[in-house]
Amino acid sequence: MDKIVIASRESRLAMWQAEHIQARLQALYPHLTVEILGMTTQGDQILDKTLSKIGGKGLFVKELEVALAEGRADLAVHSIKDVPMVLPEGFALAAICEREDPRDAFVSNKYASLAELPAGSVVGTSSLRRESQLRARYPQLVIKPLRGNVQTRLRKLDEGEYDAIILAAAGLKRLELHDRIRAELAPSESLPAAGQGALGIEIRADRADMLALLQPLNHPDTHACVSAERALARELGGSCQVPLGAFATLTDDVLTLGGFVAHPDGSVMLTATASAPRQYADSLGRAVAKRLLDDGAKPLIDAVLKDQA
Repeated sequence: MDKIVIASRESRLAMWQAEHIQARLQALYPHLTVEILGMTTQGDQILDKTLSKIGGKGLFVKELEVALAEGRADLAVHSIKDVPMVLPEGFALAAICEREDPRDAFVSNKYASLAELPAGSVVGTSSLRRESQLRARYPQLVIKPLRGNVQTRLRKLDEGEYDAIILAAAGLKRLELHDRIRAELAPSESLPAAGQGALGIEIRADRADMLALLQPLNHPDTHACVSAERALARELGGSCQVPLGAFATLTDDVLTLGGFVAHPDGSVMLTATASAPRQYADSLGRAVAKRLLDDGAKPLIDAVLKDQA
């Protein structure tokens, strides 16, 4: 192998992520030529509807998977939170890279925090997960949909369409937009999405050569946390059609995982937390999901999906 090709979306953030992996691979394997194949996905093209209405975050990865299947690319770089909890047959996650800041970020030109927003203020987010938590904590605010890449969302804020917007802190920091962050929201205030802040590298499942090549990019601590989070979301049939969060931390080889599932209007919010040794990440995810199911998550999820249909 003398050349490898990375498939990536063409947004600035996605290209930053691909270029980051490109640089790491070239440092590890100086003899390799590493190229990037930029692509536009359905999720990038359809901006007038919320993701929950058009098929979910999997729309950001399908075209990249076609490029892998056809041999036009050797690997694809994704934000893990955009990767469906169950990959299509024939594909695998080869590595989960070290996590950036997993928190949500409060961005506003006029206010320093959510608590400062006057009643009736308009907050933009594309995420039912964020929306449900905002509505539960701040029922006096008006939550409106916000789609597009990071620059588009910031422009809409700057043009006065919103009083504040909520974005992933990781994306802003990767694009060196730290100064736009007015406050980072603690997980207790806005529990992140499964895998938020981490990059995942997807390959064809039959590419043992790529699996071996990419192992140095896998970050064991992040892998353990994200595995627990994704196991929880997978057990609940997690997609962006249901407000669902999952966030794990690792201390002294013990994982602590918190999760929630909610109604989009914030009227119902089920939460659960548990801990386990890191080697039981998947089991921990399933155990926290079971606690949520025991508390009534299934009828709640069914009702939300029925409303979305």
